[in-house]
Amino acid sequence: MTRLLHRQIAAALPIAADGRGAEVFDANGRAYLDASGGAAVSCLGHGHPAVRAAMHDQIDRMAFAHTAFFTTEIAERLADRLITDAPPGLSHAYLVSGGSEAMEAALKMARQYFVERGQPQRRHLIARRQSYHGNTLGALAVGGNEWRRAQFRPLLIETHHIDPCFAYRHQRPDESDADYARRSAQALEERILALGPDTVAAFVAETVVGATAGAVPPVGDYFKHIREICDRHGVLLILDEVMCGMGRTGTLHACEQDGVSPDLMAVAKGLAGGYQPIGAVLVGAKIYEAFARGSGMFQHGHTYMGHPVACAAALAVQDVIRRDGLLANVRTQGAYLDRRLRERLGANPHVGDIRGRGLFRGVELVADRTTKQPFHPALKLHARIKREAMARGLMVYPMGGTVNGSIGDHVLLAPPFIVDAALIDTIVGRLGDAVEAALASLHT
Repeated sequence: MTRLLHRQIAAALPIAADGRGAEVFDANGRAYLDASGGAAVSCLGHGHPAVRAAMHDQIDRMAFAHTAFFTTEIAERLADRLITDAPPGLSHAYLVSGGSEAMEAALKMARQYFVERGQPQRRHLIARRQSYHGNTLGALAVGGNEWRRAQFRPLLIETHHIDPCFAYRHQRPDESDADYARRSAQALEERILALGPDTVAAFVAETVVGATAGAVPPVGDYFKHIREICDRHGVLLILDEVMCGMGRTGTLHACEQDGVSPDLMAVAKGLAGGYQPIGAVLVGAKIYEAFARGSGMFQHGHTYMGHPVACAAALAVQDVIRRDGLLANVRTQGAYLDRRLRERLGANPHVGDIRGRGLFRGVELVADRTTKQPFHPALKLHARIKREAMARGLMVYPMGGTVNGSIGDHVLLAPPFIVDAALIDTIVGRLGDAVEAALASLHT
């Protein structure tokens, strides 16, 4: 009997006992190829010697110092690195323990910014349906996944949602990418005008949508239009790159490929690759200056923010990515992964869409490819795929509710940046077998 409250009460989970490279080993010695990085976390795989050595060294020096009393050299070095590599206009890093904390802090920063500037009426937050921004109450409120929100709705702050830029589901057949990007972004302007421009604080979006919809990239100049709309109405742009950032899409920050800089950006998972819990908010200079000239503080904090061992792990991960040229590998192997997925699954009548960027790819399953009709949710196709993949020694990240939080199935892939073509071939082969077995099980 377990005394641990697991995510699913009746789950009988294998015990993870060891991890080496792209594989996790259970207590019985069975290997699982980690093709999802857990949840797009393990960007360097498992057991990397340079990261382990950095953590050991930091523990020997200073394991913990509370940020109300001290800063640490390692936290300062990590902040320097993050801002040196950040998109233009971001000037400071606020270090927390994970993605939900980062998003929670970013929302509060947006609110405090306008209070400091004498615009306390700016309180509205606009986000997108089928987004995920974390499980704390503020982050859940801006998130657009109805299944996650439903039972907690009475506890959530008021937020507003528009449709995502989701070409497979929302782009019209006669619509060019440029026209769809413009129309999709226009929904933000319409919502700002409906609420009153001087009452809106921020727009929140994942640059590439992650777990909830399955690696959905923006189309065309969508984010350039979004940036222009936010600037015109004095609204802050908060980009959530907790899952899609820190190299996952082939550039350190996903928004680099869209030619925009946010006012606030949340990063986490790939920041330290799972070696320690850490996240960060990268803060725009104008926001920092408003705090510095106003109250002289950000009215927020956590006990473990800026944790020295977590900072050491994060800096070591980023050093390895830079030293080993892994962003180039993400681009090369990401293109190969896309090609192999299309070769293996593209002709399957139940594969509706294959999408993504870099080593961040999604496969959406449909009952009817012509109409894009999803499978009935009671079939739990995504759960069947996960079960069949695990039986074949493959870890992937399937989810349900792809279309609207209730219906739709997809599989998310986020293998480590160290993969090569041979590992990609193994991943795609096992996934193809798992998908076919799961579809066959629907008829037995």
